[in-house]
Amino acid sequence: MHYGAEKSARRTENLSAIEHFVARLDVLPFGDKAAAHYGQVRAELERAGTPCGPHDMQIGAHARSEGLIVVTNNMKEFVRMPGVRVENWV
Repeated sequence: MHYGAEKSARRTENLSAIEHFVARLDVLPFGDKAAAHYGQVRAELERAGTPCGPHDMQIGAHARSEGLIVVTNNMKEFVRMPGVRVENWV
């Protein structure tokens, strides 16, 4: 989100909108536990010959490490990640 805001024509307005949106959320830190899950997910996908983007793997691994569900319309990336629960609400 920040990247999109930074490169947008309405940078200040969009950064403010992000700040207001995120203020209502519990943002979980990406710590050692999430990093360990990321390493496991990445290694398993590479062994299977089905790697995916590093940011998607970070999201999936972080959710897995916290026992949470990834809600996305991009099911094809996340369903391949072992142990990652994923739902599409669209």
